[in-house]
Amino acid sequence: MKLFLLFCLLKDVMLLLRTFAAQRNANKPAATVRGKFTTNKMQCTWGARDVRDTVKLSVKCENPEAQCEYTGKPESCPGYLSDPRGFWKQVARALKRLKDKVCTDERAVVKAGMCKRAPRYAHFKLSSVMLSQFRDRETSTPPPPSSITADPTPCTGRADHRKRAEEYCSSSWASVCAFLFSVVQRDC
Repeated sequence: MKLFLLFCLLKDVMLLLRTFAAQRNANKPAATVRGKFTTNKMQCTWGARDVRDTVKLSVKCENPEAQCEYTGKPESCPGYLSDPRGFWKQVARALKRLKDKVCTDERAVVKAGMCKRAPRYAHFKLSSVMLSQFRDRETSTPPPPSSITADPTPCTGRADHRKRAEEYCSSSWASVCAFLFSVVQRDC
């Protein structure tokens, strides 16, 4: 009986030592972890660094130029603790699979295959996006003058959509039809 208890105690101590060693390896800064990937339209680089209890994954893409940051807590994934190099290879593949969603889709999550069963916070989620100044200026330009109407007269009367709806639709559908007429037909 004493031998059995001693064996269990030794087993627990070994497990604690293994966990401690894995955590010590996981606490090494991830700043040296970098990579490149290419999608259909972009060439991108990425780098990871530890910030307090999270890991920030910075992504920089060219053409269209974009820069973003993903955050996650991979240390809660057993695969990250046991094989960090394999983990980062899988993260690189996951980034490549995102294709055109890199730095644009807030719902897209970067997951390493070895961490499928890990908690949600273990995976990398988009946390901030910085688009290039050129792209920001491009989207904020006013519409060309040809699309502005030449007739600046104010709209004086509105069509009586309710009356038209009662003519074309049954009385139970009149309010729905009136709404649809107001959406489809403009008086001005």
